[in-house]
Amino acid sequence: MKEDFYDILGVSKNASEAEIKKAYRKKAIEFHPDKNPGDTTAEEKFKKAAEAYEVLSDPDKKARYDQFGHQAFEGGGFGGGGGMNMDDIFSQFGDIFGGGFSGFGGFGGGGRQRRVKGSNLRIRVKLSLEEIANGVEKKIKVKRKVQAKGTTYKTCTTCNGSGQVTRVTNTILGRMQTATTCPACGGAGQMIDHRPADADAQGLKVSEETVSIKIPAGVEDGMQLKVSGKGNEAPGNGVAGDLLVAIEELDHPELQREGNNLHFDLYVSFSEAALGTSREIDTVSGKVRIKIEEGVQSGKILRLRGKGIPSLNGYGKGDLLVHVNVWTPKTLNKEQREFFEKMAKDDHFKPNPDSGEKSFFEKVKDMFS
Repeated sequence: MKEDFYDILGVSKNASEAEIKKAYRKKAIEFHPDKNPGDTTAEEKFKKAAEAYEVLSDPDKKARYDQFGHQAFEGGGFGGGGGMNMDDIFSQFGDIFGGGFSGFGGFGGGGRQRRVKGSNLRIRVKLSLEEIANGVEKKIKVKRKVQAKGTTYKTCTTCNGSGQVTRVTNTILGRMQTATTCPACGGAGQMIDHRPADADAQGLKVSEETVSIKIPAGVEDGMQLKVSGKGNEAPGNGVAGDLLVAIEELDHPELQREGNNLHFDLYVSFSEAALGTSREIDTVSGKVRIKIEEGVQSGKILRLRGKGIPSLNGYGKGDLLVHVNVWTPKTLNKEQREFFEKMAKDDHFKPNPDSGEKSFFEKVKDMFS
């Protein structure tokens, strides 16, 4: 089981943004590869701390993690920081340690060129209730920027390939040196040397690609998933951005979703309510037949356990709640009218709420308990 992000950084779930940042800074210094040469355990802890910080420092990712745990970032390459490499991690240090941080032994921003990341792409995927309930793999055509064939790069003449420019200023405390991202190459350390006619100024061209997306069961409308490395590519030695997948849940003709539970309105006639019947209804896993007991009252709720939506974090399934509605005919013929007029005074047709049948509000209370 994957280790809890809060435990990795040693903070509580109520920790503030400043506390999370401070805890990550402490872990990063403690387990930095230059401070622990050849120590694979320290390097692994270094990567885990960076992964935890990437999620907990982002309000949106943190909210999803608090609600769904690691499941919110799993399946088909979705993830918070699972695809991070050492370059991704070191790129965080400018924010945590300041723009001029040089790390230990030259790692980090001071003497190390930055790997530029391509821009993210966003798409919307429409899913039926059945697809959400069972999980699905979608193949989507995506237009993304890729490096054009024949594009070559050369070392940036402004920063000499370091990705940064250094500025020295005189202050009352003496001379101070700061390092900032190279304005000419954007920190990549490289510039276009040659590009084909169909490439843009960065040596990129638009290409259509079919991307396979594995969507786990239990996702919700509005949830955003990530496919790492399937966004726009970056020029030179940069890394590709991500493909952000927004989930849109399509309406079902008969079922309504409420969290992990589903609701179904079943209409029965007077005769069926009085005599009892059986009905076949749709569920997200196929059709099922249910039995309606004789004498059923309008408003009764039948619970089909486990016939709802699976929990995204793997903790069971919701239920299907069948709401029974006795249908009252709007018109009657002469024979029917005479029958009901005759039965109007019959004791069997008089309402008897004290017979043990629960009230509507009691049924609603039971439904949510």
